This record gives sequence, structure tokens and C-alpha cells, in this order.
Amino acid sequence: MEIDQQVTVVNKYFDKITDFGFEYAPKLIGGIIVLVIGLWVTRIVTKAVGKSLEKSKMDQSLVPFLTSITNIVLKALVAITVMGMIGIQMTSFVAIIGAAGLAVGMALSGTLQNFAGGVIILILKPFKIGDFIEAQGYVGTVKEISIFATMLNTSDKKLVIIPNGPLSTGALTNFSAEPTRRVDWTFGIAYGDDVENFKRAINDFIADDARILKEPAPFIGLSELADSSVNFTVRVWVDGPDYWGVFFDMNEKVYTKFADYNLNIPFPQMDVHVQNNS
Repeated sequence: MEIDQQVTVVNKYFDKITDFGFEYAPKLIGGIIVLVIGLWVTRIVTKAVGKSLEKSKMDQSLVPFLTSITNIVLKALVAITVMGMIGIQMTSFVAIIGAAGLAVGMALSGTLQNFAGGVIILILKPFKIGDFIEAQGYVGTVKEISIFATMLNTSDKKLVIIPNGPLSTGALTNFSAEPTRRVDWTFGIAYGDDVENFKRAINDFIADDARILKEPAPFIGLSELADSSVNFTVRVWVDGPDYWGVFFDMNEKVYTKFADYNLNIPFPQMDVHVQNNS
């Protein structure tokens, strides 16, 4: 009697196992097939994306990152598909992943902002290594662009590290973006000096400097009748690397050679009249 009961119990368990196998075996086999094929397709697509990005004009430091992101996204899609085929309920799983992602995002908000800024900079390329820029209150030459920060070398050889988050959203001046730059001066002469002598002196200084471009043509114009001087604006165009050399050399020529043209560099003066009432 006891043996018959044990056989009956075994048969029930066997039937349940058999039913479970017939019910879930096709799903499990299908899931394994989809997993294998999905990983194979993921590997091919990732390699294709990587090669395509390497051949493009995109910054090469961004290629490994985008390739890795593509690989992760594709594998996540394959995993979700396989779990859905097997019968795993994804609602709770997605909710847990979402909550964890929110917590991590809040904890790393600043870092993620800099990360996103780095991606934007590497894609849009508002500047490149070697460019002379002004941003976030700093002026310098771009030494390195990483995914989180950009490094500048200032003119006095200080290393400035600027986070990419504010750098990608703030105002930025790239002095190296165009091949030429305009140099501006304001020069003053004393009241009574000959204006034509001033123009002749400046034109001679310009003609003597081969770095100053002929086109666009230089400009000389009277800009202000000040208290102690007659001020002129002078503008010329030069190649970008020649900017500071031309700027300083012109200032020196004006100071050392104005007297050769009977011109005086004015300085503030005050006439005092003393009245004696005694």
C-alpha cells in the first residue's frame, strides 16, 4: 500500500516536470537561439560602427566611447528580448533599473554634466587642440580635450583645467577659428600737430611691416577730440599668429619715431591761472 502511494507521488512529480518541460523548453531553446544570434549580430554591428566612426571626421578620442555605448545598448536589447521570450516579467525589473539609474544620476549629476559637455565638444568641435581661446574667465592655448575637462596653457605657462559642462554651455571666444585677425590701436597727437604728418607716419609704419596684409586695406580715422589729445583709430589685418608681434611693434614705432614726423605724444595738462587781488 505504501509503495503504491509513493509511486503515485513520484508519477505526479514526473508529470509536473514533464508538463513544465513541454511548456518552457521551447521558450528556453528559443531564448538561447536568440541570445546566440543577438550577440553575434551585436559584435558585427559594433565593429561596423567602430570602423565607420574611424573613417569619419569625428574626433578619434570619441570613437571608443561611442562604440562602447553602441555595444552596451545592443546587448541590453538582446537581454531584454531573451527574458521576455522566457517569460520573465520585465515590469519590476525595469522599475528597479530605473530607480537605480535615478539614484546614480543624482549622485553623479555634476560628473554626468561634464561628461555630456565633453561629448558635445568632441562632436561639435567649437575648438581643437592648439587653438587660442577665451572661456570661463581664462585665456590660453588648448592643450588637451578629455571627456570630462579641457586643459588650457596660459601665456605665463599656467595649466588651467576647465570642466566641460560649463564650457560647453557658456560663452566662448576662439581666436584661432579664422586665419586672419584685425589689430586695433588708438593713437593720440597733440592739438596743433599736422594730421597729414600723422597719416604719413602711420602709413610708413604699415608699409615697413611685411606682416600687415594689403587686403583688407588698413584704416585710419579720427575718432575723438579728447581733452588733451586728438585721437585716431588705426586698424590693420594680419595672419593670426602675427597678431601680438604687429601690435607691440607698432606701439614701439609710434613712441620712438613720432618725433621724426614732427608729432608729439600728448599727456594730460592743466593750465592754472593765479589771480593776485592784493
